[in-house]
Amino acid sequence: MSPASSTALVRPRHRVIAGVCAGIADRFGWSPNLVRFLFLLSCILPGPQFLVYIVLWVTIPSE
Repeated sequence: MSPASSTALVRPRHRVIAGVCAGIADRFGWSPNLVRFLFLLSCILPGPQFLVYIVLWVTIPSE
């Protein structure tokens, strides 16, 4: 992990769909699979999870 990845929120090249979960995981030093699992788990709850995901997809710059 480079120093820039611990301070900047970017969507990495090694992404599954849009790279939002991988970008968040890289930013906080977590496993991308953990963040993906937590996102899928949150989809059980009511709320704007997919809308937030799309907004993050558009606003987080690509690496």
